[in-house]
Amino acid sequence: MAPRRKVVTRHAEWRLAALAAAFLLGGCSLAPTYHAPNLPPMPASYKEGGTAWKAAAPADEFSRGDWWSIYHDDTLSKLETRLDANNPSLAAALARYDTARAFESQLSSGLFPQLGAIANPQRDRQSDNRPLRGNNQPDEYDSNTVGLEADYDLDLWGRVRNEVSQGHAQAQASKADLASAKLSLEAKLADDYARLRGYDIQVGILQDTLNAYQRALVLTENRHSGGVASGLDVSRAQTQLHDAQAQVMDVTAQRALTEHAIAALVGVPASSFSIAPEREQLNVPVTPVGVPSTLLERRPDIAAAERRVYSANAGIGVARAAFFPDLSLSGSYGFQNTGLGSLLSMGNRFWALGPLATLDIFDGGLRRAKLREAHAEFAEASADYRQTVLDAFREVEDDLVLLNDLGTEAEQEDQAFAAAQQTMNIATNRYREGIVNYLDVVTAQTAALSAQQRAETIRTRRLQASVDLVRALGGGWDRNAAGIDAASTAQADETKSSKNAR
Repeated sequence: MAPRRKVVTRHAEWRLAALAAAFLLGGCSLAPTYHAPNLPPMPASYKEGGTAWKAAAPADEFSRGDWWSIYHDDTLSKLETRLDANNPSLAAALARYDTARAFESQLSSGLFPQLGAIANPQRDRQSDNRPLRGNNQPDEYDSNTVGLEADYDLDLWGRVRNEVSQGHAQAQASKADLASAKLSLEAKLADDYARLRGYDIQVGILQDTLNAYQRALVLTENRHSGGVASGLDVSRAQTQLHDAQAQVMDVTAQRALTEHAIAALVGVPASSFSIAPEREQLNVPVTPVGVPSTLLERRPDIAAAERRVYSANAGIGVARAAFFPDLSLSGSYGFQNTGLGSLLSMGNRFWALGPLATLDIFDGGLRRAKLREAHAEFAEASADYRQTVLDAFREVEDDLVLLNDLGTEAEQEDQAFAAAQQTMNIATNRYREGIVNYLDVVTAQTAALSAQQRAETIRTRRLQASVDLVRALGGGWDRNAAGIDAASTAQADETKSSKNAR
């Protein structure tokens, strides 16, 4: 009996050794070691802002806060709150994120053993000509089975774990997509709101101009009645008045369309939504010259692009694992009888335990094609990431140059309006005195109105550029939330001062 126990012991040792080796191999992964894609050489500072730069890395978890508060407008703040709560596009993006999280959970379930229960009471009849049928076997009989079944993929080559990594990265990318959609919609609302307030001020300008034109028409008609002015002067004054009235209608229509767009953003029908006109100007916020690149790192589209690269890298590991055997353990335990006696008696028990290895021998090049596909997807994701970073820096530079140049243009246009206003006053006074004809007044009035309208248009464009800069930087530039330190700000101030001196 002793030799038999020795054989049994050896078999058990071999099985334990095989299981230990399987679990050790379960720590392997065939995915390449992940490195973020290399970026082209980047400048040390923003060309238009003079701020410090460092390589972008996902930091989209930083709080963006209520960045629109930099405009100090209560109506805008309330609208942004309504957008976050009611916008359908934002709700759809949230649903896509929930879908990605659910899919990640589905993949994660593959890391654990799968346990199931069976219960199968049935009535059977066997064929009279069943092969190897015994003479004393009944034609009809009961078959009752209850038991448990378990399966566990040992994941020797990291296929399941890389699939889970893929799902997790995709869920993170979807979360970043949600943040990107939220930021874009908030910026779109702020942009439309700035345009709406610009139209309010344009209407106010035109209303004031209409009053001035109306007084000028009365003056011209009185002079014409007195024989001092010609009918041509009256016609010119009427033309000016009617043209201004037409402009009021055009701007009013544009304002209505913008109001409808805002209604759609906040999730209400345009027919039941309105914003009271307000002629108070929104202030263009001062952009701190020390905005660091950590703000740019918060851009959720950069984070999403990087995490899709990570997902594609894990996909290579999944494709590689298909070239190796897939080993799993399965087992079952239960009770079965033919309807006679106690089902749960020890004599009716059955069990099975053992490994299962599967390997495709010939697949017509399917696995190699999938591996090439995985490498191509990684290359595509890497290129998309690099392009996203390049686009981010381009957008920041674009908005910085717009803010700087439009600021200078606004100052010049304000000076132009002041000069045109003075010219119009002189021309009107000289017309009253009979020194010039009404054509000089019309010319001066037209120039003054155009200059004032251009000045307001430029101011609105500056507001919109500031909104787009917020979006390009991935959020606002609150010093505490964004991590702007005094040293970087002082260095950027010095850089900007030296540029201005030159």
